[in-house]
Amino acid sequence: MSSSFMTRFSQDEGYPSRYIYRVFDEIPTDDEDDWDWTSEVVYTTPGGRKQLQLQVARTEGAVRKLKIQKVPTNGDRTRLEKVLELNREQATRLIEMLRAVDGIPVEGGESVRVDDQLLRDIFADPSAVENMYSQYPNRFRELIENDAEADDVIALKHRRSVVDQMRRWLENEEEFNAAAAKSNGPERAWQELLENNPWILGVGLGGKLYTSWDKRKLEQDVTGRSVKGVGKRVDALLRTTGLISSLTFAEIKHHRTQLLDKKGDYRAGCWKPSDEVAGAVVQAQQTAHLACSSLDEYLPDTSSEGERLPSGTFLLRPRSFVIVGTLNQLTGSEGGAVLDQVRSFELFRRNLSEPEIITFDELVARAEWHVESAAQK
Repeated sequence: MSSSFMTRFSQDEGYPSRYIYRVFDEIPTDDEDDWDWTSEVVYTTPGGRKQLQLQVARTEGAVRKLKIQKVPTNGDRTRLEKVLELNREQATRLIEMLRAVDGIPVEGGESVRVDDQLLRDIFADPSAVENMYSQYPNRFRELIENDAEADDVIALKHRRSVVDQMRRWLENEEEFNAAAAKSNGPERAWQELLENNPWILGVGLGGKLYTSWDKRKLEQDVTGRSVKGVGKRVDALLRTTGLISSLTFAEIKHHRTQLLDKKGDYRAGCWKPSDEVAGAVVQAQQTAHLACSSLDEYLPDTSSEGERLPSGTFLLRPRSFVIVGTLNQLTGSEGGAVLDQVRSFELFRRNLSEPEIITFDELVARAEWHVESAAQK
């Protein structure tokens, strides 16, 4: 394959091109009368004087011989001009090369030589590309880095692996136990996962897009020694995106936290929230209240040099969230919803103006929807 050049003629003028050469040593053989030949006119000269004709003799699963001839259009077969005649092996090589043309980039600063064995390996073995990658990983990485669309593919694959991990944590107790032990607690395990993947909260909390206040860390001090200066700590400090940004708080518990007090219904058909949920709600309310009391209603962004930037974040009755438990806690032994418990929990959280309560299975479901939606684009 030649190096790339810019076409200066025809309808392809102005587009990059390259030449592909394939050399054959012809081995003429006598034709057999019982071969079944198929003929195809490839090209007829503008004056209609000659045609370029392709003849193929096939058997099941293989091309036995391939001929390319120039044929006079007046029907005089005695004046045939042979252009190319290939036997079974040579025809197979030509066909393999033509199949590979679609995968050859039209741009390239250097000439490249590809041997027959490489072509055969690629088409004969479905795992050939994997084998090639294992031999030339740096070259593959270079190609991926130069592919404008590769970043999206890599990011999507990573996000799919993250949501798969989240789903396994909800369903596989042993895997989550190991993660919790490694992170020194179940809440810390979820905190670290969301810390490393802030997009989950960004697309999972509400109708707006939320981004981390600090790209390096979700967890922040918001009173005393706080985001404003040099404390009440919030598990995730976020802000909305758009022309006007607003501060948002999130308290992160874990999926095993009980939503309702299962010691018994408070009154017939009434189930009160668990102490952990009630405590998390008060904690979120206190955090937002104290932040509003100690911080200004507008926090300007500043550069590394201390320059005040035109962008900033408003702190006007900020939204807050508690991420806790899973909805399957509100089901019975057969997997069906327990109506009194569902009603008690939904009425409790829907009548809270702040914070909003989101369960971990709802957060995971939103993250899964985001990933699958992106994959279909």
